[in-house]
Amino acid sequence: MNKNSRIYVAGHRGLVGSAIYRRLESEGYTNLVVKTSTELDLRRQADVEAFFEKERPVYIFLAAAKVGGIMANSTYPADFICDNLMIQTNIIHASYKYGVKKLLFLGSSCIYPKHAPQPMKEEYLLTGELEPTNEPYAIAKIAGIKMCQTYNKQHGTNFISVMPTNLYGPNDNFDLETSHVLPALIRKFHEAKLQMEQVKAKVKDFTQPEPQPKPDLKPQPVVIWGTGTPRREFLYIDDLSDACLFLMKEYDGSEIINVGVGEDISIRDLGSLIKEIVGYEGDIAYNDSRPDGTPRKLLDVSKLNALGWKAKTSLREGIARTYDWYVKNKR
Repeated sequence: MNKNSRIYVAGHRGLVGSAIYRRLESEGYTNLVVKTSTELDLRRQADVEAFFEKERPVYIFLAAAKVGGIMANSTYPADFICDNLMIQTNIIHASYKYGVKKLLFLGSSCIYPKHAPQPMKEEYLLTGELEPTNEPYAIAKIAGIKMCQTYNKQHGTNFISVMPTNLYGPNDNFDLETSHVLPALIRKFHEAKLQMEQVKAKVKDFTQPEPQPKPDLKPQPVVIWGTGTPRREFLYIDDLSDACLFLMKEYDGSEIINVGVGEDISIRDLGSLIKEIVGYEGDIAYNDSRPDGTPRKLLDVSKLNALGWKAKTSLREGIARTYDWYVKNKR
C-alpha cells in the first residue's frame, strides 16, 4: 500500500476499526475513507454498491460487524447471524465488482469447534461442533471466510482472512449487557471500588446529625459469570491493528491466519488481575448457574510468528492502559 492509497476502513468507530484507523493515520496514510452507520447502512446492498461506485476504494479493512458477549449472543442470535451475513456479503461482493486490489476480512476465534485441540490451529476449522452460545455469529464469520476463499479461487481476487483471539483495549464496549468478559469486569470492579469509596467517605463525615446508622464497610462481592475455570487468550487491540497492517503488506493467500499472543489465562485469574489493577479491595463471587462457554480458547499463532510478527503488549500492561482509558472516557 502506498501512503496515498485509497483505503476504506469499514467499522471505523468500533474497537477493531478505530484501532486500525489510528494505526494507519500514525503511519502517514492520508487517503482514508470512512462512513458512520447512519451515513451508510452496510446491510443494504444498493447503498453499499453506490458507495463503492462513488469512492472507489483500493484497499479495504473489513472490521464492521455486530459483536457482543455471551448474553448478547444468546439474546439476539438472529441479529448476529443476519446482520453479519449482510454486512460482509455486501462488502466482499462489491470489492470484487469494483476491482478492489486487496481486502482484509476480520473473523473471530469462535469459528473453531468448541472442543478443538489446544492450541487451535487454522486447519481445525469445520472439524467439529461450535460453541452453542455464539454459534450464529460463528457461522456468519465462517461464511465470510468461505466467501473470501471462493472469490479468490473463482475471480482471482486477493481477499485475506484474519482470525483474532479475544480483543480488548481503548474504545471497547463496556455495557454490561452486551460487552465481552474483560471490559465487563473492568466496569464491575471500577463501580464496586467507587461504591466502597463512597461508604468510607460517609464514615469520615462527622457533619451528619446523630444518631446515624453505622455504614456497612463490607461491600457486595463482584459477581463473575460461570465457574471461573474457562481459559481465554486476550490480545491488546493496538497489537491487532499492527498485525493487520503487517498482513496487508506481507501476506497474500486464501488460508486463514490466527492472530493472538499464544498464552491464555483462567477467568478466575483474570478477575484477580483486574481487581488488583483497578484497586478494588472487596471479594469476588462466581455465579455457576450462568454458562461458562467454551472450556478453553487458545490460538496456535506459529504461522503468523513464522511470517515475522509477534504481539508486544503484556496482559497487565494492556489492562492498565484500557482501565485508564475507561476512567477518562466513561459516560
